[in-house]
Amino acid sequence: MTSQLLEPIACPPSPLNHVPNIPHNLTALSFQKLKQAHQPVNISQQKNQSNFSLLDNKPLNTSKYASVLDSCKCPKLGKQVHAHTIKTGFDADGFVDTKLLQMYARCGLLKDADFLFETMPMRNLHSWKAILSVYLDHGLFEEAFLLFQVLQFDGVELDFFVFPLVFKACSGLGSVELGRQLHGLVIKFRFCLNIYVSNALIDMYGKCGSLDNAKKVLVKMPERDSVTWNSVITACAANGMVYEALEFLEKMKSLDYSMPNVVSWSAVIGGFAQNGYDEEAIEMLFRMQVEGLVPNAQTLAGVLPACARLQRLDLGKQLHGYITRHDFISNPVVVNALVDVYRRCGDMGSAAKIFLKFSVKNVLSCNTMIVGYCESGPVSKAKELFDCMDVLGIERDLISWNSIISGYVRNFMFDEAFSMFQNMLMEEGIEPDSFTLGSVLTACADTISLGQGKEIHAQAIVKGLQSDTFVGGALVEMYSKCQDLTAAQMAFDEVIEKDVPTWNALISGYARSNQIERIQYLLEKMKRDGYHPNIYTWNSILAGLVENRQLDLTMQLFSEMQISKLRPDIYTVGIILPACSRLATLERGKQAHAHSIKCGYDTDVHIGAALVDMYAKCGSLKYAQLAYDRISNPNLVSHNAMLTAYAMHGHGEEGISLFQTMLALGFIPDHVTFLSVLSSCVHVGSVETGCKFFDLMGYYNVKPTLKHYTSMVDLLSRSGQLHEAYELIKKMPVECDSVLWGALLGGCVTHGNIELGKIAAERLIELEPNNSGNYVLLANLHAYARRWTDLARVRGMMKDRGMHKSPGCSWIEDKNEIHSFLACDRSHKRAEEIYATLDYLARHMKTGIVHG
Repeated sequence: MTSQLLEPIACPPSPLNHVPNIPHNLTALSFQKLKQAHQPVNISQQKNQSNFSLLDNKPLNTSKYASVLDSCKCPKLGKQVHAHTIKTGFDADGFVDTKLLQMYARCGLLKDADFLFETMPMRNLHSWKAILSVYLDHGLFEEAFLLFQVLQFDGVELDFFVFPLVFKACSGLGSVELGRQLHGLVIKFRFCLNIYVSNALIDMYGKCGSLDNAKKVLVKMPERDSVTWNSVITACAANGMVYEALEFLEKMKSLDYSMPNVVSWSAVIGGFAQNGYDEEAIEMLFRMQVEGLVPNAQTLAGVLPACARLQRLDLGKQLHGYITRHDFISNPVVVNALVDVYRRCGDMGSAAKIFLKFSVKNVLSCNTMIVGYCESGPVSKAKELFDCMDVLGIERDLISWNSIISGYVRNFMFDEAFSMFQNMLMEEGIEPDSFTLGSVLTACADTISLGQGKEIHAQAIVKGLQSDTFVGGALVEMYSKCQDLTAAQMAFDEVIEKDVPTWNALISGYARSNQIERIQYLLEKMKRDGYHPNIYTWNSILAGLVENRQLDLTMQLFSEMQISKLRPDIYTVGIILPACSRLATLERGKQAHAHSIKCGYDTDVHIGAALVDMYAKCGSLKYAQLAYDRISNPNLVSHNAMLTAYAMHGHGEEGISLFQTMLALGFIPDHVTFLSVLSSCVHVGSVETGCKFFDLMGYYNVKPTLKHYTSMVDLLSRSGQLHEAYELIKKMPVECDSVLWGALLGGCVTHGNIELGKIAAERLIELEPNNSGNYVLLANLHAYARRWTDLARVRGMMKDRGMHKSPGCSWIEDKNEIHSFLACDRSHKRAEEIYATLDYLARHMKTGIVHG
């Protein structure tokens, strides 16, 4: 367990190597009988000195050296003092050597402290305690415990104050068995009656997860102090018993001699936060202030993560002000927690300022910023910091790589994610974990990269991670999106501990493949296995149904959801609205709209755009306009939806006006924007404006598509500028389709241009020889020119080829049911009633005309 950041201890060898048969298995203890210990010596602390000087004429003694060494915090100065003791012969004094040892420990000089301890001619309990403290401060818990075992053979009398250090080693190792054995030892020699030892016992049991033993120690204590109660409170909080910790805090209040202090409150606040009770943690902070106590660094380190998870930016800013005013900004734990608050709240500007100015640059703080940039952008900043870690001498860990890879995946930068994954494996030699593989598999799923996904699957099998819940779920999703349901089912069966997201991934795959019967079977099996389908389950099914144009079934399932306990969320509404658009079912669309208003979704830019599109396609421009006006922060997509609605309903002037407003607001139009505004120009008949907008496409780097050219041909043809339209067709860089030639032919029919009309009609018939509509347009052109012979020839061609004019189709929605009608169609179940009503209306209209 020795820290990898520390250099190995140099010679002379450690005392661990000098004692034979010292067991390294730390699950059992073997001690010699201990002698009665003496009391420790108390040495007063002096102020820190920046310079070492023995200029007075008083004779040197151990007290003078002790005074200097106690105040020394500078490694260079401390070594000068050490050299001076050697020169004056005080280096052989056990008291002075102990002070030197404590100085090296305070300055973090593990190697020097260890060397000094090895060379000490006389070691007493204070020197052993000092070296134990050095090891514990550096997190070398196993080495500290072995050193304590060596102490038993050194012939040094033990005292009670060494045991709290050994209990601290047990806590670091998380070994409650060692702690129990030591507990037995202190009971045997009556050290447990000491409040100092008992408090350390409570702390050890709490950190080792044995809360019951901690409480037993508390009950048997003859006297207690605030440290006792704080240790119990901390133990309860650390083991998830946060409300029991609160009870102990309230019990402290009833004892006049042991009122809760800032440590007590900080333990409760930290316990609530660490166990997910974020709201309660913040409430405890306010209660603490009401009690008249001022938060310290520990309090802030406990409450800031709760503030971050709740995304309480307002409270975070208040705490930031408090931290600045009370000079906690130099505490690295508090600063990193504050950075995380701003990061989780999406305020990366403030997070970056604190990170650059105050944060200690280490792997933890850098990883926090990388995650923030990946979540809130820009991702380029995350990569820049990731690269800078190497320059700063900070070793990137697996979390660093996972953060940048998942950040690329989250931002749909899949090539970059794959590249980083390869660099991680090949250049850095870092082994991926389940999170790494899951992120890369998500990229494979979104890019439909089945081959690469299989390679990752092979790596997961080699590492034994294919049965991991996270990796297994990602494999199921990848195979499902790649439409390999057999492999998806096999990957699903491999997962040992399935969860609801894993089930959802499999069900979504079958939904996208339109296997309705299989979905029903999986839902029933999911329930039998103890998992309850959630809103994401139903959303995946609905999305699959819409994708496969199972629109009626989609609406049926949505209706069932509304009357069940499961409430549709914003994603459900986003799935349902396009289904309503395709069905042109206004009433169902209104129901979805009503639900979105009730839940406050209608102001969302994505839902708002979907509502505009739905109402426009269902024939209600009025409601489309109302939905558009409700969007809180319209973006280009929502503006385009309204622009398309105006064009669809022939409101060209409004469409042109909206387009000009969009440009004035600084929006950059895309190909959808230009297609809609050109369509508006067609309805208005404004050739000049249309040409101006068409030329504007080049300014915004939007390359015209066939649909844009078709709009321009339609605009020119309708206005009678047929030759200009034909010249535009000849200059087009793309192949013409039937829609474009049909636009030109329609203009020729309207304006009687026989020559161009014949050219357009011939191209149309070449492209669509079996489309009767093309022959009808050509026949109308001949009729307009009174060329009856050509008209008869076209009709003869239609007759010879068995062509009929396609009947018109209309539909109506009544009581959540769509009724479709074709001309002369008698297939409807109520056809007799329908035609009887039509006959009645026809007679009524004729009578009205005669009387009129």
